[in-house]
Parts: sequence; C-alpha cells; structure tokens
Amino acid sequence: MEHSFLYNKKILLVDDEPDLLKLVSDILTDDGFINIVTAATVKDGISVSRNESPDLAILDVMLPDGDGFSLMRQMREFTDVPIIFLTAKDEAADKLAGLGLGADDYIVKPFLPQELLLRVYAVMRRCYKEESNIVRLDGCTIDFSRAEVNKNGETIALTAKEHTLLETLARNEGKIVTLDALCESLWGNNPFGYENSLNAHIRRVREKIEIDPSKPTSLITVKGLGYKLIVRK
Repeated sequence: MEHSFLYNKKILLVDDEPDLLKLVSDILTDDGFINIVTAATVKDGISVSRNESPDLAILDVMLPDGDGFSLMRQMREFTDVPIIFLTAKDEAADKLAGLGLGADDYIVKPFLPQELLLRVYAVMRRCYKEESNIVRLDGCTIDFSRAEVNKNGETIALTAKEHTLLETLARNEGKIVTLDALCESLWGNNPFGYENSLNAHIRRVREKIEIDPSKPTSLITVKGLGYKLIVRK
C-alpha cells in the first residue's frame, strides 16, 4: 500500500518515558516519516500542539502531571487532530474513556512495530486523502505521475531529484519547507553539506516551472528558512 503522501505529516508523541519516545520515534522515522515532535507532560503537550500544529497525536494515558485524557480534552479546545492513545494498561475502562472522548484508536504496550505502523496509517488515511497527481502553478502544471511539466504547450521532463524536490514542496503547499528537510528528502538521513547542490536543483527547477526564473512566483525563497511552493487552486 502506498503511504508516501503521508510521510510529511507531522506527528506529536507525548510520553514521559524517554526510551519509549525514542522507540516510537525510531519506528516512524525508519518507515519514512520525517516530522516527529515530542513532549513528556500534559503541559508540554499542549504547548507543542499549539506551536507545531501536528497532523496526528499519539498520547500516553499515564503522564506525570495528569493523563492523556485530560490532555486530549484540552487539545480539543483548539484542534481536531486525530489522536491515538498508547498505554500499558489493557483495561476496558481506559479504552472506553479514550474512545468515548473521540479518540481514533488505542494501542496497548507492549506492541509490535508493525502494529503501531498499521494503526497510524489506518487513522491517517481516514483523515487525509492522497493529493492529486496534477498540481497547477502560475503558468504551468506538474504531472507527478509522469514526472513532467507542461508549460506554454511544451512538455518538459523532470529528473528524479527534481521530481522529489517538487513533490516534497507540493505536499506542503504554501508552507515553508526548511533547507534541512529538503536536503533530507533528496539525500537521506545525512543531509549535511548538500546546500550548494540543493541551490543548483532549485535553479534548474525554476527554469522548468517559472515563466521568468529570475522573478519566481511559484517556487519562493524564504531567506534564512527554506522554500515554499505557491499552488493555484
């Protein structure tokens, strides 16, 4: 099953056990997720949720300053993010409490990595639909299924790196994608030292998608932060 369109979704993990946080984070990142944020308390969970706007939250039931249920109730005051509860307590009352609050799923520790992934994917696929293969920009369209740009009646082929670069930006349309995140999407888990190469790819992509590459209106530089793609609706 194809999950790649979910990999840029941001996942919040809230658990007060550092080893478990690392375990869950490693399982998710090893499978392709690149935006993981964490917290260890209800208070920090609220703060991170407000500041980071996650697309999925995985909450431990037992936390040092409260519980996952109270955290969920507070989060529901400002976000409808899907929520999965994670706990060592395999009790019907806990499950009913979490599901009764509107939680999307419930995982009991210990769990197999594949179980965690299957439940995460099931929840996220219910909540987020795969993006269209066609993206319209100012002056051209990108067909990701064919790795082609159509501009002024001309069909222009994209290289594999250009395709990955544009796909990463398109999944985050209108949002800033950091230099590190772009380098990681292109060159893997050790993206350091690739900034010059990234700049070269950006320049070549602009030549293919922009009406005037010297005055880009679609692939925008955000100085000191990264880039964003402006998509026409």
